[in-house]
Amino acid sequence: MRFKGNKPQSVEVSVQGDTLHPRNRHQGRYDFERLMLVDVVLTKFASVNAYGELSIDFADPAAVKALNRALLQDSYGIRDWDIPSQNLCPPVPGRADYVHNLADLLAASNRGVVPKIVQVLDVGTGANCIYPLIGHSEYGWDFVASDINTDSLANAQVILNANPAHSQHISLRLQPDANMIFKGIIHEHEWFDLTLCNPPFHATPAEARAGSQRKWQNLGKAKNQDEPALNFGGKDAELWCVGGELNFIQRMISESAQIPTRCYWFTTLVSKSASLPGIYAALKLAGVQEYKTITMNQGQKQSRLVAWTFLNSVQQSAWRKLRW
Repeated sequence: MRFKGNKPQSVEVSVQGDTLHPRNRHQGRYDFERLMLVDVVLTKFASVNAYGELSIDFADPAAVKALNRALLQDSYGIRDWDIPSQNLCPPVPGRADYVHNLADLLAASNRGVVPKIVQVLDVGTGANCIYPLIGHSEYGWDFVASDINTDSLANAQVILNANPAHSQHISLRLQPDANMIFKGIIHEHEWFDLTLCNPPFHATPAEARAGSQRKWQNLGKAKNQDEPALNFGGKDAELWCVGGELNFIQRMISESAQIPTRCYWFTTLVSKSASLPGIYAALKLAGVQEYKTITMNQGQKQSRLVAWTFLNSVQQSAWRKLRW
């Protein structure tokens, strides 16, 4: 951290990677034979593809859900995980990558050691509750998981009820105001070591449909339908919001500036690289002490997370001593 007079200077750090995070359990090809033994439901979707390999039809939402359900049980011991057919089905390897990179972010702030006692806020946990489940499984972190949708939270609670070892460390909170992100969720005298978020990235329903169509084309299964099914599903609030991801993240940054000392690292996924200049401008306007960009690669897909903190070096040192 560098200072110019009394004015902190924001720092951008970009970390590049060509593959999944080294601690990610999902390296290489899926072992479908093993996964079918873990969850027999996957068996009805598996078949030998054109390359002579056992696989599934990744354009079939039910098959994708069965695969991720099996991955969660095999790698993390999550039982009876299920989501409604219309909800977003998260690709587990990519979600795990976000969690592992957050662990590295904390370690970099704590002399190379991932803290053992960590409180995390998951903004928009959805019906799948995926980040809290993986985060607690891998690192023992405690989570508050928020969402604006009561049905999504109800489904998340069913999952937690089926996994009591996790439910003791994951609490669900309803965001009563869809225009707010942290307000109404973070209680008075409550502190978080991390926040995380996978924001809706489309700006309109039409843009979301176009994105869906591109997914189908990439899978070689383009359809001539007005409402093509997404290969990973997704309800409106999960896929789009007014202004898209840039507007959402800018609002998140603005709200975070109102509670600057209540969290060490605020973070969010950023799907579109075109959103980064606007995000950086918002961070500088908010007066953050430091921000980092961590690039993640999963196969042919590239994403990144942006992290920022309002804590200066003295406050960061005090945080480590008090909490870690």
